[in-house]
Amino acid sequence: MTARIEPIIGRYLHLELEGRDHRIYFEEAGDGIPLLCLHTAGSDARQFRALMSDEAITSHYRVIAFDMPWHGKSSPPAGWEREEYQLSTSSYTDMIMSFARALDLDQPVVMGCSIGGRIVLSLALEHAGELGALIGLQCGAYVQRYYDSSWLNRPDVHGGEVCAAIVSGLIAPQSPEEHRWETLWHYMQGGPGVFTGDLHFYQVEGDIRGRIGAIDTTQCPLFMLTGEYDYSCAPADTQAAAALIDGARVVIMKGLAHFPMSENPELFRTYLLPVLDEIRGASKA
Repeated sequence: MTARIEPIIGRYLHLELEGRDHRIYFEEAGDGIPLLCLHTAGSDARQFRALMSDEAITSHYRVIAFDMPWHGKSSPPAGWEREEYQLSTSSYTDMIMSFARALDLDQPVVMGCSIGGRIVLSLALEHAGELGALIGLQCGAYVQRYYDSSWLNRPDVHGGEVCAAIVSGLIAPQSPEEHRWETLWHYMQGGPGVFTGDLHFYQVEGDIRGRIGAIDTTQCPLFMLTGEYDYSCAPADTQAAAALIDGARVVIMKGLAHFPMSENPELFRTYLLPVLDEIRGASKA
C-alpha cells in the first residue's frame, strides 16, 4: 500500500469562554465557503474525517470541525476536577459563535449532528443574520430519556464501553463494519461524565419545542436531514419539528441512522452534496 497523507490540518485555538481560558483543538481542510461541523454528544470531531478528505466538498468548502471542551483533544478548563460538566443551550451557543468569530468566518454554514442538530435550531433563532445556512443532522426539538443515564458514569462500570454500547443500536445495520467500529471507538475514549453532561442539554435543558415556530428561514436557510434507522431522533421527530418552521427543508436518509457522516460516509455524501450545491448556488446568486 502506498503511503498517503490526508489533506487535514490540526491546530489549537486559545479561546475565552464564560470567563475562562480554553484550549480548543480543531481540524480543517479545503477552501471556499466555511462549513463548520459540530460533533455528537460524547464524541469528537473525528466524526467528520471523511468529509475533510472528499474533494467534491473541499474544492468548494473550507470544512472545519472542533472538539468541544472536555472532548477529544480539547482539555477541560483549569479547575475542572472541582466541578461537574453540564452542557447548556447558552454555553453551547456561545461556544460555537465565539469559535466562528475567532476564526473570522464570514457567513459560515453550520452543520451539526444530534446535539449539534439540536443547537442549530437555537442558532437559527438567535444568530440567523451571521450565518449562511444551517444543516441539522438528526435534528429534533426534544427527545425524552429512554434509559437510565446514570449508567454512563459509575465507578463499577467501564464508562467507555457502556457509552459505546448505548449508541451501538443507533447505527444502521447496513453501515460498513469498519466505519461502525470507528464510530464506537470514539465513544469508548470519552472522558468520565462527559457523555452524561452533553445529554443534560440534549434530554433535559435543551427542549426547544415552544420556540422553534419563530425561526425565519428567509434569513437563514434550514435543512434537516435524518437517517431512517434512528430511534433517538426518529424521522417523525424531525418532521414534527419541521412542521412548525415555515420553509424548513426535510430529507429522510435511507440506509442511515444517528451518525451519518461517520457510520457510512459514502452513502451520506449522496444526500449532503445536493444540499451543499444548493447552498453554494444561492451564495453565488
